[in-house]
Amino acid sequence: MTAPFAPVPRRTGLVVAVDLEERAAAEALAGAVAPFADALKVGWPTVLACGIEVVGLLQRASGRPVICDFKIADIPPVASAIARRAVDAGASGVICHAFAGRESVQAVADECHRRGVLAIAVVEMSHEGGREFTEPWSVRLLEAALAGGALVGAVNGVLIKTVLGRYTFALGSNEEATRLSGVDVDAR
Repeated sequence: MTAPFAPVPRRTGLVVAVDLEERAAAEALAGAVAPFADALKVGWPTVLACGIEVVGLLQRASGRPVICDFKIADIPPVASAIARRAVDAGASGVICHAFAGRESVQAVADECHRRGVLAIAVVEMSHEGGREFTEPWSVRLLEAALAGGALVGAVNGVLIKTVLGRYTFALGSNEEATRLSGVDVDAR
């Protein structure tokens, strides 16, 4: 089976969040962590301060895949457009929120897979509000993310504590995609 997207090579298991709002500092950090990181993750504060072209800049400075941690949570056409812009800028993956529903997750996943990159859906958040509001719904959010065709990112709580959650956390909705992301899908 041919994967619909390029793999994120796993060497260290480290994904570095580049949350700096100054372009030169973000570029310097990307270059400095390159020997240790498997990928970089960039979010809205950096992109809004430096422009969307910072995605490609970080990729070139590090030689590592860049995942846009945009936590997209909008109607499907808008979610798809945001994912498309991220991929056009050089993203190797795009993160969306599962709480926006299966259709929105699917819009992001379809755009990403069509373009050969990862789509990752967040189903739980680690901060207090996340525990209060997303954890009680995590199984339903997981179902929406899987139905939408995205890999699943769970950071704590119910999903990691349940058999379904542990299996899904380790495997995602697409075994080949998960394998290419560096997860040992044969270890159960």
